[in-house]
Amino acid sequence: MMQRNTQTKCIDCEICTNRSNLFNDLSAEDLSLINKDRYSIRFNPREIIIKQGTSGTKVLSVVDGLAKLYIEGFNKKNLILAIAKPWEIIGGPGVHTDNRNHYSVSALVETTVCFIDRNNFNEVLMRNARFADAMIRHISYKTISNFDKLVSLTQKQMHGRMADALLYLSEVVFEGTKFNMLLSRQDLADLSGMSKDSAIRILKEFENDKIIQMDGKKLNIPNISRLKDISVTG
Repeated sequence: MMQRNTQTKCIDCEICTNRSNLFNDLSAEDLSLINKDRYSIRFNPREIIIKQGTSGTKVLSVVDGLAKLYIEGFNKKNLILAIAKPWEIIGGPGVHTDNRNHYSVSALVETTVCFIDRNNFNEVLMRNARFADAMIRHISYKTISNFDKLVSLTQKQMHGRMADALLYLSEVVFEGTKFNMLLSRQDLADLSGMSKDSAIRILKEFENDKIIQMDGKKLNIPNISRLKDISVTG
């Protein structure tokens, strides 16, 4: 079950030490408006944070933990768009258009999320040019990442797509070549656009070729240069 977060750090946006860096240009008045009608919820692993198709009236800010953003496609097949880390702002296009969530978000680990009223958020955007510019830059970066992912999924073979997925986890999400693999094999398949069986097979091939090392949930990439080569030639 979901439970409200009662930690002191989530009481007021102005004194919060876990708020997004995008809020750094906000005045006390702006932060007060962001804080109005805001609430935080602690989610357990695999709990749904927002559901695709539901009403999109909130902008989300990840306080701690990790969450996956994914599109629910046909025949119960999912496509993971990204992994949201702490301080990430999540607000899909539906928040500003048809008031619908066009993707789902679920927690990978215990994750705290702040839910910010869309109207309050938009009012701050309209009256604070620096904040609006920061959000445009943030959205633009995410759009470029989605372009790169589209190219990977449509123009690369499965080995190249898996290499891209592992590089994304190493360079963007965990920021290192050694990390605990918090994603399941199905998640890796959904991140790289292939079946679970294909994902397991390719991971095993990478391990046999000593490109990666797997020990339970621990993953090490000792030959990241080779993985980058596969990404380019894949």
